[in-house]
Amino acid sequence: MEIILENISRKYNYDWIFRDVNYTFQSGQAYAILGSNGSGKSTLLQIISGHLHPTSGKISYHFDNKTIGPEYIFPHISYSGPYLEILEEYTLVEMVKFHHHFKSFIGNITEEQVIELTTLGKNRNKPIKYYSSGMKQRVKLALAILSKTSILLLDEPASNLDHQGIDWYRNLVQQYKDDRVIVVCSNSQPMEHDFCKESIVIDHYKKSGK
Repeated sequence: MEIILENISRKYNYDWIFRDVNYTFQSGQAYAILGSNGSGKSTLLQIISGHLHPTSGKISYHFDNKTIGPEYIFPHISYSGPYLEILEEYTLVEMVKFHHHFKSFIGNITEEQVIELTTLGKNRNKPIKYYSSGMKQRVKLALAILSKTSILLLDEPASNLDHQGIDWYRNLVQQYKDDRVIVVCSNSQPMEHDFCKESIVIDHYKKSGK
């Protein structure tokens, strides 16, 4: 998989969030998008995912020597972010099964193995609305990381995780990172992204002008 950003810019009302981002992401590499809260990291990640359109510029996706239109990129992407909701009326078992209808799991792992990899098996039949914020974050991250996708996008993945949870997240990413484009948004917390070999500092793309 290759993702190419060409002069990607995004405007909110009369202000440019960022301008003229040119970058290429390739499979087998992990990238960090760094910046303070409100700097535009999440906006750029959502543009990469196809959830948002840039104000100007072009994004293209290439897989197995074929170009994929943005409207067809969903099956290739898994995404986790603190603002994304999960179905809290569901139990963990039901949530994993529901997710599996839309995305296969990497390495053909089973739904039961996904539940075990969350480390939340003891709470498998409890509605997710009764989970702590850290437990909910584990569910989000596990479903994203364990999906069989060539693009893995993680926005502030350490949110609500304690030290043990952060170690769990890092180990899970390391175990399932091969042959994927991985992009991690972080407000410069090294434990979220220090395995990334390349980084984009969003402040470098803030320019004045109309």
